[in-house]
Amino acid sequence: MAGNAKPRGAVRKSKKGPTTGTGGNNKRRLEGKGPTPKAEDRPYHAAAKRKKAAEKSSAKKVAPRKFSKGDGLRGEIVAGRNAVLEALRESVPATELLVARSIDVDDRVAESLQIALNHGLSIREAHRAEVEGISPNSQGIILSIKPFQYSSFEEIVQRAKNPMLLVALDGVTDPRNLGAIVRSAAAFGASGVLMTERRAAGMTASAWKSSAGAAARLPIAQVTNLARTIDEAKKLGCFVVGLDGESDTAIAEMKVATENLMVIVGSEGKGLARLTREKCDLIVSIPISASTESLNASVATSIALYAVDEARRKG
Repeated sequence: MAGNAKPRGAVRKSKKGPTTGTGGNNKRRLEGKGPTPKAEDRPYHAAAKRKKAAEKSSAKKVAPRKFSKGDGLRGEIVAGRNAVLEALRESVPATELLVARSIDVDDRVAESLQIALNHGLSIREAHRAEVEGISPNSQGIILSIKPFQYSSFEEIVQRAKNPMLLVALDGVTDPRNLGAIVRSAAAFGASGVLMTERRAAGMTASAWKSSAGAAARLPIAQVTNLARTIDEAKKLGCFVVGLDGESDTAIAEMKVATENLMVIVGSEGKGLARLTREKCDLIVSIPISASTESLNASVATSIALYAVDEARRKG
């Protein structure tokens, strides 16, 4: 009926009594969603994009890895489990041991860590990418070596005993030969070892290991010009003796062994340079049985220094 119709806009009253629930289906709607994420953690936010770009930039910097001033890993490095362990066993001067995180610790790594701890060496753990960026074949472990502290020719001469015995290397390029020569020079009482700065081996970790620690006891100098250094040695009263397998004078016939001496060893392949040979007072050889054979530079030096030492003992 028209008289029973409700006016437009009127509010209907709900039925009294219990009503049917939702069964908990809307429970999640009532729960809080937690704190709002940081801007840099929201994928589509500008701050998040800047953060991602910065991470990519830092990752690229790890790969080339250049050692800057103040970086713990400056200078030469030794990489790989065997190489690092051998260097630590030989007490090669080092600044830091770098180990990758989550490295598989075998006997070599465990011993390396123990030696480093015993010597008070700094041990740094780094991300695997950083370690491999420095050396791809590092096997997760790298040793940073201190730059070798060379003496000068003047310092060696001032500290030399009488009669003086200097060993000069004319282009020896194998660091293992260099280390072995340093070891022999120390064993037979040489005053020091001289080498050229260019086109010659330096006191690397390999040379240090071959010297069996003698490099820490014997002064070693690099000179810019060997010919000029020979002239200076002569002014100090040294006889300059060069080693050459083709010389007709055997080392046993050398009459100046008891005088101040500079013994010069040539390079592994070419031997003595022409100018060096011309400046020598005497060229001697070490006789060997087979004419087709030749002596390694370090072996020849050891024999020559033994001959000098023996002559001085008798004299």
